Amino acid sequence: MTISPESTALGRLLRPMSQRMSRELARELVSLKVEEDTQQRYEYLASGRREGTLTADEEAELQDLVQVNSVLSMLKAEARLLLAAA
Repeated sequence: MTISPESTALGRLLRPMSQRMSRELARELVSLKVEEDTQQRYEYLASGRREGTLTADEEAELQDLVQVNSVLSMLKAEARLLLAAA
Protein backbone atom coordinates (compact mmCIF):
# COMPACT_ATOMS: atom_id res chain seq x y z
CA MET A 1 0.00 0.00 0.00
CA THR A 2 1.38 3.39 -1.01
CA ILE A 3 0.74 6.35 1.27
CA SER A 4 0.50 9.66 -0.53
CA PRO A 5 2.19 12.68 1.07
CA GLU A 6 -1.12 14.50 1.52
CA SER A 7 -2.67 11.60 3.44
CA THR A 8 -0.39 11.99 6.46
CA ALA A 9 -0.28 14.73 9.07
CA LEU A 10 3.37 15.35 8.26
CA GLY A 11 2.59 15.65 4.57
CA ARG A 12 -0.19 18.14 5.23
CA LEU A 13 2.14 20.20 7.44
CA LEU A 14 4.90 20.23 4.84
CA ARG A 15 2.64 20.95 1.85
CA PRO A 16 2.60 24.78 2.21
CA MET A 17 6.39 24.89 2.40
CA SER A 18 6.85 22.49 -0.48
CA GLN A 19 4.49 24.49 -2.69
CA ARG A 20 6.95 27.37 -2.49
CA MET A 21 9.98 25.15 -3.10
CA SER A 22 12.24 26.16 -5.98
CA ARG A 23 13.04 23.62 -8.66
CA GLU A 24 16.70 23.92 -7.74
CA LEU A 25 15.96 22.98 -4.12
CA ALA A 26 13.69 20.17 -5.29
CA ARG A 27 16.49 18.71 -7.42
CA GLU A 28 18.92 18.96 -4.49
CA LEU A 29 16.48 17.21 -2.16
CA VAL A 30 15.81 14.39 -4.59
CA SER A 31 19.54 13.76 -5.03
CA LEU A 32 20.32 13.94 -1.30
CA LYS A 33 21.85 10.72 0.06
CA VAL A 34 22.60 9.76 3.64
CA GLU A 35 26.28 9.63 4.59
CA GLU A 36 27.77 6.16 4.85
CA ASP A 37 28.60 6.43 8.57
CA THR A 38 25.02 7.46 9.35
CA GLN A 39 23.66 4.55 7.30
CA GLN A 40 25.97 2.14 9.10
CA ARG A 41 24.90 3.51 12.47
CA TYR A 42 21.23 3.09 11.52
CA GLU A 43 21.84 -0.50 10.45
CA TYR A 44 23.66 -1.23 13.70
CA LEU A 45 20.82 0.24 15.76
CA ALA A 46 18.14 -1.52 13.71
CA SER A 47 19.95 -4.81 14.20
CA GLY A 48 20.17 -4.16 17.93
CA ARG A 49 16.45 -3.51 18.06
CA ARG A 50 15.70 -6.77 16.27
CA GLU A 51 17.98 -8.60 18.71
CA GLY A 52 16.57 -6.75 21.73
CA THR A 53 19.96 -5.43 22.80
CA LEU A 54 19.52 -1.64 22.50
CA THR A 55 20.07 0.61 25.48
CA ALA A 56 17.53 3.35 26.16
CA ASP A 57 19.91 5.92 24.63
CA GLU A 58 20.38 3.80 21.51
CA GLU A 59 16.61 3.37 21.16
CA ALA A 60 16.19 7.14 21.39
CA GLU A 61 18.92 7.62 18.76
CA LEU A 62 17.21 5.13 16.45
CA GLN A 63 13.88 6.91 16.89
CA ASP A 64 15.56 10.22 16.01
CA LEU A 65 17.00 8.70 12.84
CA VAL A 66 13.63 7.26 11.88
CA GLN A 67 11.88 10.61 12.44
CA VAL A 68 14.46 12.52 10.40
CA ASN A 69 14.15 9.94 7.63
CA SER A 70 10.36 10.34 7.65
CA VAL A 71 10.59 14.11 7.25
CA LEU A 72 13.22 13.81 4.54
CA SER A 73 11.17 11.18 2.69
CA MET A 74 8.13 13.45 2.71
CA LEU A 75 10.18 16.41 1.47
CA LYS A 76 11.63 14.25 -1.29
CA ALA A 77 8.16 13.10 -2.29
CA GLU A 78 6.99 16.71 -2.48
CA ALA A 79 10.09 17.62 -4.49
CA ARG A 80 9.41 14.80 -6.96
CA LEU A 81 5.83 15.98 -7.38
CA LEU A 82 7.01 19.52 -8.09
CA LEU A 83 9.57 18.33 -10.62
CA ALA A 84 7.10 16.01 -12.32
CA ALA A 85 4.65 18.87 -12.74
CA ALA A 86 7.30 21.10 -14.33
